[in-house]
Amino acid sequence: MAISGHRRFGIGLLSALLAVTLVAGSCGGGDDSSSDDSNGSEAPGEPVSGGEFVFAVEAGNSGGWCMPEAQLAAAGNQMAQAIYEPLTAVNEDGDVIPFLAETLEPNEDFTLWTMTLRDGIKFHDGTDMDAEVVKNNIDAYRGTYPGRSPLLFPFVLADIDEVTVVDDMTIEIITKSSWPTFPGYLNLGGRFGIIAQAQLDDADTCESNLIGTGPFVLDEWVPNDHLTASKNPDYWQSDEDGTQLPYLDKITFKPIIEPAARTNALLSGEVDMLQGTSAIQYETLLAEEEGGNVRVYSTDEYAEVTYGMLNIAQPPFDNKNARLALAHAFDPEEFNEVIGLGYFSMASGPFAPGNIGYLEDAGFPEYDPAKAEEFAAAYTEETGQPLEFTLTMTNTLENQQTAQWFQAQAAEVGIKIDIEQIESVALINKSLSGDWQALGWRNHAGSDPDGQRLWWATDSPLNLSQIADPEMDSLMDSGRVETDLAARESIYQDVNRIFSSEAYNLWFNWTLWQLAMNPSVGGELGPTLPDGSGPFPGLSAQVPVSGLWLDQ
Repeated sequence: MAISGHRRFGIGLLSALLAVTLVAGSCGGGDDSSSDDSNGSEAPGEPVSGGEFVFAVEAGNSGGWCMPEAQLAAAGNQMAQAIYEPLTAVNEDGDVIPFLAETLEPNEDFTLWTMTLRDGIKFHDGTDMDAEVVKNNIDAYRGTYPGRSPLLFPFVLADIDEVTVVDDMTIEIITKSSWPTFPGYLNLGGRFGIIAQAQLDDADTCESNLIGTGPFVLDEWVPNDHLTASKNPDYWQSDEDGTQLPYLDKITFKPIIEPAARTNALLSGEVDMLQGTSAIQYETLLAEEEGGNVRVYSTDEYAEVTYGMLNIAQPPFDNKNARLALAHAFDPEEFNEVIGLGYFSMASGPFAPGNIGYLEDAGFPEYDPAKAEEFAAAYTEETGQPLEFTLTMTNTLENQQTAQWFQAQAAEVGIKIDIEQIESVALINKSLSGDWQALGWRNHAGSDPDGQRLWWATDSPLNLSQIADPEMDSLMDSGRVETDLAARESIYQDVNRIFSSEAYNLWFNWTLWQLAMNPSVGGELGPTLPDGSGPFPGLSAQVPVSGLWLDQ
């Protein structure tokens, strides 16, 4: 049984911690409906080799690149994928396929996986990518390799029981129970980067001595300012015409936090391409595309959900009346009109269209100011306290406007919101501390729902909301081992309904990602994958940069 038959295995699994911004697979697919807003404007001509490229990303990374231990927001993950590569990849159909691995085969009950690696791949320091170094990487992510102390991944990979080297290019992985979605955990939205032994073993420079197998080799990294890398002359991939990748000679990633500044940098020629999720930025970019000044690719396919994440373990949201009051106070139509400028598709739960847990109507409380006031009064009567809380978000101008809009709307039904704005790295750290009430968040990109278990299971260190729901735990445990598609669909739809009935989070919209580039840029979604399939069309897992080129 090859893994190409298993769909939507954990696309973007860790990209929240990963992918904090804005407000702030299974056997066979599920509902394949999707609200794809791709513009699909044509790239210029045929790929050209050479040139230097500047890519504006939405945030920096000050925490380093020791991949098993790094805490990367979406922008950090985008930069990392120039240097590092995962063992599996996701293609245009949402199927997980081998990447650095050549094959990945399970036994009948999905408890033993045999991985054969691609021959001839070298790290940037000239050493071979073989079974020993890949085993050591997997163990480092698991937290069982000496000298490496990852904070999050040991729970993510806790169901791995043993990793064994069979020969120079073959590994066997034994899991503690049936785990049909395991291949996606060797991708993690491109996050599961394999690093060279020299980087893995160097305790002093692991975070700054970047040595991967990727298309570019590090030249210079200045935290929160830029990362520059040059073409890997020994890179293992070629395009379908036999031209060695990458096309570019050099790439520089430049963090620009404010969407307007990012857009101005593109229009002025300071950068060649940008990424973002801002509705205001999107409106400007569409107008510029009409004038022929840029090309835009945008999509909410395989989307993350943008939402207000509530701390269920602390007042006021440890009380269901408070959660229901907030849910009924939220007007999604006005949110889309004022904040989304009419471009957003509003979310119904944690699972976007195309995911087997998706429901068009999961029963989330509707906008009803009278009910909001009723539940707020019930909260006050029960606790003796007025309903008020602090909403913490990342410190962009657009987020400030979003927070102020929500603050004013809540005030109309007697809910008081204080606003705190901090940097994205600080927001990640705050989320892990548990010392918060509500966070602006973005997560749960188009993955098989098993990939979301770590965010909600009672025993997970990544259960940031501190949800403790035995029924949800039981459903997710069942979903992990279930191989029947219809049964899995029913399980995760029930998880979706629990989120609605308990109002554990406040869902906003499916995240509308955008890439915009000057008209001479091509290859923004990446090259054909090693098995000949097309690249993944979603942007939540970031884009491979090996296929970027400039028509010079």
